[in-house]
Amino acid sequence: MAPQYDFVIVGGGSAGSALANRLSADPSRRVLVLEAGRPDYPWDVLIHMPAALTYPIGNRFYDWKYASEPEPHMGGRRIHHARGKVLGGSSSINGMIFQRGNPLDYERWAADPGMETWDYAHCLPYFRRMENCLAADPDDEFRGHDGPLVLERGPAANPLFGAFLEATRQAGYAPTDDVNGYRQEGFAAFDRTLHRGRRLSASKAYVRPAMARPNLTVRTRALVTRVLFEGGRAVGVEYRRGPGGLRQVRAGEVILCGGAINSPQLLQLSGVGDADGLRALGIDVVQHLPGVGENLQDHLEVYIQHACTQPVSLQPYLAKWRAPLVGLQWLLRRGPGATNHFEAGGFVRGNDDVDYPNLMFHFLPVAVRYDGSSPAGGHGYQVHIGPMYSDARGSVKIRSRDPRVHPALRFDYLSTEQDRREWVEAVRVARDILGRPALAPYDGGEISPGPEVETDEQILDWVAREGETALHPSCTCRMGTDDLAVVDPATLRVHGVDGLRVVDASVMPYVTNGNIYAPVMMIAEKAADLILDREPLAPAKVAYHRHRGESGGTVSADLHRGEE
Repeated sequence: MAPQYDFVIVGGGSAGSALANRLSADPSRRVLVLEAGRPDYPWDVLIHMPAALTYPIGNRFYDWKYASEPEPHMGGRRIHHARGKVLGGSSSINGMIFQRGNPLDYERWAADPGMETWDYAHCLPYFRRMENCLAADPDDEFRGHDGPLVLERGPAANPLFGAFLEATRQAGYAPTDDVNGYRQEGFAAFDRTLHRGRRLSASKAYVRPAMARPNLTVRTRALVTRVLFEGGRAVGVEYRRGPGGLRQVRAGEVILCGGAINSPQLLQLSGVGDADGLRALGIDVVQHLPGVGENLQDHLEVYIQHACTQPVSLQPYLAKWRAPLVGLQWLLRRGPGATNHFEAGGFVRGNDDVDYPNLMFHFLPVAVRYDGSSPAGGHGYQVHIGPMYSDARGSVKIRSRDPRVHPALRFDYLSTEQDRREWVEAVRVARDILGRPALAPYDGGEISPGPEVETDEQILDWVAREGETALHPSCTCRMGTDDLAVVDPATLRVHGVDGLRVVDASVMPYVTNGNIYAPVMMIAEKAADLILDREPLAPAKVAYHRHRGESGGTVSADLHRGEE
């Protein structure tokens, strides 16, 4: 039987949205997107108002509400992991911070066998293709200006931002013009995926403009239960939608875009994974790939919070009685509802042994958690801080043949000597910055963790009690050529089978040192050319800042800018 579609994309999240647009741009290709979540309705304020980002997280209408297994090094806590239950995936509920990672992240990728075309020179053209960076100079060789993803630079106008950025300079950290440009290391205003006061999700940037194409079909509330195989070739998928029971659809190629949790889950449900584990659940083995679901990586973070002695924080806007006014202002595309408030931060090295930044800071001019709760005491401010390169590795493993049963997530946070050492460094670096004179006029004292947490052991105990995921799960179907790799770096095809690819955060070999939305979109843009067998964009050989030169010595930004 002939395929009904050329491509079936499983997952309408970040990567799936980008692929839906790029693949359907060829009118001869029929493309179907199957998204398990619901539509991102244009009237849904909680999705489209940037400042409402705390509301969807933990809400069953927007969030799949995953949780880890009890983490042995965090007192047995189960760490909640929000994943978007809506078209656009997690790009419809995330914090809207756009960070590419450091160029040396991609050099690290490319150092693995078979990964040569994933170095920074090959990835940069795809970053540029997807973005329209409004703050960048038109001649900036690092930034794009014609892509669908509009990026607005945070205004960082609140006086607390100015005080924080001055405090970072007083602590000896250089400013940078653009953390996504020539020099990532340092502090600056952040790019955000919002435009004219509205969240610009992957769905809104990529899928909505393509909806009128007759060759693109998008079905929401469609839960894919397994990939269909004939011999060693994927020929379609089975899915559940509405009261009609299971349905099947055939495709020339199946592309999994479910993310670092759902893509390995679906592979395992379909018979691709560790053979012994699959047989134990009564699943017929299509291909033994022991790396499926392994190598799970993430970023853990904490909030270091201070009381504020002056009435300049955003705390008054948390009052419920102000919500109608905030909403009215937002409809006029202004006011506190029209920003994500994560408008500035930066990247630093926590010690002299690392070659590029291993700590990330997000500053927020209010003391509040992701769920919207705030400490008693009124005005405050905080930094989100955490190490970027934990060497802890976890796993995603199905526990049932029922696709509706969440897989077991084991992250193993704080399990390694490096992880624990860098956490102590991270907290001490953050406290050093927050204790600088620039913040003294506002500083009402540390609320969390509080001055009683001082020794290394006390810091680690606090992180174990209070640490939360930064929501960057990745690397569970990693690219590579070794026995534990899952997809081919040159094609993103699953090893050992035909007609099946994975395109999402799971294919990363190592998590990047920042929020992972931008790298995921870059991977999808690059994958579109691979899938359509188009000539890839020419590599962009640009010089970028390095703390160390090729010989290992420190080089200045100005000197390195002239290198080839």
